[in-house]
Amino acid sequence: MPHLVVYISGHGFGHIAQTGPVLDALRQLQPALRLTVVSGAPEFKLRQRIGGDFVLVPRAADFGFVMSDAFRIDRAASAAAYRDFHSGWEERVAAEADFLQGLDADLLLSNVAYLPLAAAERLGLPAYAMSSLNWADLFAHEFAGETWAPPLHGQMLAAYRSALSFFRLAPAMAMPDLPQARPVDPVARLGTRQDGLLRQVLGVGQGTRLVLAALGGIATRLPAQTWPAQPDLHWLVPAAWGVARPDMSAFEPLGWDFADLLASVDAVVGKPGYGTFAEAACNGTPMLYARRPDWPEQEALIPWLQAHAVCREVEESALQAGDLGADLAALWQQPVPPRPQPRGALLVAACLHQALGG
Repeated sequence: MPHLVVYISGHGFGHIAQTGPVLDALRQLQPALRLTVVSGAPEFKLRQRIGGDFVLVPRAADFGFVMSDAFRIDRAASAAAYRDFHSGWEERVAAEADFLQGLDADLLLSNVAYLPLAAAERLGLPAYAMSSLNWADLFAHEFAGETWAPPLHGQMLAAYRSALSFFRLAPAMAMPDLPQARPVDPVARLGTRQDGLLRQVLGVGQGTRLVLAALGGIATRLPAQTWPAQPDLHWLVPAAWGVARPDMSAFEPLGWDFADLLASVDAVVGKPGYGTFAEAACNGTPMLYARRPDWPEQEALIPWLQAHAVCREVEESALQAGDLGADLAALWQQPVPPRPQPRGALLVAACLHQALGG
């Protein structure tokens, strides 16, 4: 029985959103697959997004950046974390190799930690990487001017370059420093549109627009309690916001699959991030977004969304204030482009299937 070990970054939920469809497609090709997931992400979120049985090892092999909130990097804390992570780098790689050897894997897939790739190279274990970004490029963007950064960046690049292929999931950063990077179509889950049922569950009329506030997996609370009420508009917001208003409902207690929820609302409001952008576009859900102040991946995400989806950019201040009525009205007047097809999962799964002897 072939054994695949998959590392999934817990930096937000986009890495889970990318990996789940690939593993589900691989299971279709290889039903007897033995799967181990190594991740510091919440178990409930992993099991929501990855079908079938798998062994979870709750262990983080990367941190990406320390975030102040969903929009901003804590630069000082991130710098300290990277310097600590790379101190004694060879010993860290050796320890990860010992851990990985104990799992007795046939193949490794990383989205998108580089430490396990370095460990796999040490063991001679075949390994692939997959994402729309890599931490080496984001690290260079943030810390290129620092005297301590080049050796760390070199270790990151060497680890990523050791992968047999790096599947660049569209829309992806360019990754010019990774010669084995391989462009792949988008990966996204397609939901079932059930807008009538959703309105019935919420107890709102057919003329009421439903708008989902989704800021991803980095805990951020917007002051929704003070947002102005909009006629014929009902918000679906995270339960953690603790909002108690007749025109707002927490979406998690509904128990809906997130892809079905996203496909059933009239718009989603959030920030640039792969999971929300790709799934909004592929499900045909209009989107309002506010830029992140210093996140280079959005320079690939935003033009792609503009080309493939109904979308509109708003200022973060408008998002904080909930002053979105005019922007939503303008959003719903835009022409609807053809939806992109999320074929990437099948392509990556076929490559992994072949590597596993399928």
